[in-house]
Amino acid sequence: MLSDEKGFFQLPVVSPNPIEISHVNYQAQSVLINDLYVENCPTFLLQYAIQELEEVVADAYLTVGIRKKTNGTFEIKPKKFGILPGLVEPDVLQTMQQIPGIISADETIANINVRGGTHDQNLFLWNGIRLYQTGHFFGLISALNPNLAHTIQISKNGSSAFYGESVSSVIDISSRTTTEENTSTVGMNMLNAEFASRIKTGKNNSIEIAARRSFTDVFNSPTYTNYFNRIFQNTEVIDVTNNQDVNYESEEDFYFYDFTVQFQQKIGKKSELFIDGIAISNALTFTESTLANSQLISKNSKLNQNTFGGNLTWKTKWNDKNETEISVYSSYYELEGKNESVEDNQVLVQENTILDNGFRLKNSHKLNQNFTLHNGYQFNEIGIRSFDDVNVPQFTRTVKEVLMSHALIAELEYQSSNQKLYAKLGVRGNYFDKWSMTLIEPRLHLNYALSDHLKVEVAAEQKNQTASQIIDLQQDFLGVEKRRWVLANNATIPIQKSNQASVGMVFRKNNWLIHPEVFYKKVEGITSAGQGFQNQLEFVKVIGQYEVYGVEVLLQKQIDQFTGWFNYSFNNNDYTFEGYIPPQFANNFEVNHSLALGATYQWKNLKLALGGKWFTGRPNTIPLSNTPIFPTPDNPAIAYSLPNAENLDDYFQVNFSSSYAVALGKKTNLFLGVSVLNLLNQRNTINRFYRLNPGNTAIEEVNTYSLELTPNAFVKVNF
Repeated sequence: MLSDEKGFFQLPVVSPNPIEISHVNYQAQSVLINDLYVENCPTFLLQYAIQELEEVVADAYLTVGIRKKTNGTFEIKPKKFGILPGLVEPDVLQTMQQIPGIISADETIANINVRGGTHDQNLFLWNGIRLYQTGHFFGLISALNPNLAHTIQISKNGSSAFYGESVSSVIDISSRTTTEENTSTVGMNMLNAEFASRIKTGKNNSIEIAARRSFTDVFNSPTYTNYFNRIFQNTEVIDVTNNQDVNYESEEDFYFYDFTVQFQQKIGKKSELFIDGIAISNALTFTESTLANSQLISKNSKLNQNTFGGNLTWKTKWNDKNETEISVYSSYYELEGKNESVEDNQVLVQENTILDNGFRLKNSHKLNQNFTLHNGYQFNEIGIRSFDDVNVPQFTRTVKEVLMSHALIAELEYQSSNQKLYAKLGVRGNYFDKWSMTLIEPRLHLNYALSDHLKVEVAAEQKNQTASQIIDLQQDFLGVEKRRWVLANNATIPIQKSNQASVGMVFRKNNWLIHPEVFYKKVEGITSAGQGFQNQLEFVKVIGQYEVYGVEVLLQKQIDQFTGWFNYSFNNNDYTFEGYIPPQFANNFEVNHSLALGATYQWKNLKLALGGKWFTGRPNTIPLSNTPIFPTPDNPAIAYSLPNAENLDDYFQVNFSSSYAVALGKKTNLFLGVSVLNLLNQRNTINRFYRLNPGNTAIEEVNTYSLELTPNAFVKVNF
């Protein structure tokens, strides 16, 4: 029953139960029968309801939308970005590289190295689906639509025990939102067109669809031309036209797309159902032609890379202290290459496929005001197949491995009453049916506030990984995406195991942010085939480890709408391959020193960003002579000096971005922007290897160069 504007109400019948009187701004009051039914009209005084709000921390880390959380993770929300140098859109996996300790020495997001690890040692998840393909253009841009409201959690160390299959970092990407509004975005840049739309289909449900498709197979923009030349240099795609003996002509056709769909359903007041799907594709075809005996000979080759995934998640909150989350997921990855040689009738077909299915259960129990216990179970079945077929000479090979694993997880979180101490202690127990093997993984993260402005962090973890990438031959898959996924067999390909520890501090005062951190990491069970050697170890199959230690520092200052930052990392990263001479030498992915600095500024609707990055060149192995040796008369070879004893030249790049927003209506906005990668057109060498010339009489030096000056522009409408 509702009262009138003066608070008066009248009950027509006598109630045998107490009556509750409530108001949105006051505390509810229960009234007994004897107090209510009296001779005179009773009056009740309600007390104001006072609610204590949680503290909101809005510190920017590099830019708006990136922050460091108490649990040790970096949280990135691309749609809240201010702007970053060189990016017309918030490419989440490119943005990762602004964080200290995360770098790609070859400029691609298909080769992100976190504290000296290889790309496959990172765990990438999108709404609970593991991604084995992360990029378009075979690594130059992210495979995730930037228009989705992504939230990315990055953990370099001390990750949650609920994450397995990773000996390096964890990148957990979620695009689930709580917004109730219908929103849409349509846009395009010089590579692709895209859209995203969220539609509320009912009172308690909604659907979100996003898609992106390149028009590179229709129109060759300057951006596309530079990207194409960067990613396909020194591969079968471009090298065929450089043959000096035969005049070849080639035509290429390349495009990419991605598509996501998300459905969200609220079930009652306590439960939610999520259904997610994703599709990612890169498709390349090219034709080689030449005249032979007055006849035109043409051969067609192709390279396709596809990902399809789905996830179903159910969440429920039983009460204020207990929650449960159950999810079932599947991820499929396919890499397929076909290479027809124009010189002869040889046809090489190669395939690498993965099917990853799993089940996850997570319970959370709030034991009291300070302690929360998380526990759960995970089941995973992964199958990986590699297929090779050559017609001349006839050769066929199929390798298929399947592995099932079970994991029990327990994790205890503690938050002190005065908010000074946060601690997370977890343990993950993995059991592998195939080998009747159990591996225990402890995890730890501590965060303690020494003062209002200074916090100290300690993190440590042990992890393992069974799926990794190797390279059989550098020319596999047309030399473009030459890495293939394989499963550990606990023999020639062991389970990789890592140990890591780090100590750091976070200082915030007067809009200053200073964040130094020291770390140590050791990864055992790596194979030489997984490290991308192009020297004397290219065809050597040995098992070893790498150890890396280093320092990471970030300095940031905010002044009104201006943000400037300086980012520095040092690491020393060495291999150890017992039985090989010499057993120790520099890691292929060692970058001794790297730094990045930049500044962003916002004036009304205009945003500007300028930044640069520099790092020392990667290790390199040089030949002892410019002429080959002949172990046998018919077998010329290159004699190399000590592995990775030299370094490439230093890398340097300056990038620029700008964007402008225009309001077209109450809920409609137009966004325009331009960016320039490598503003100074610096010619950087990012890889170097050596090969014999066609006559086997001399040794050639082959360099891979960075992306040249590359402009881009975009236009987008939100409504």
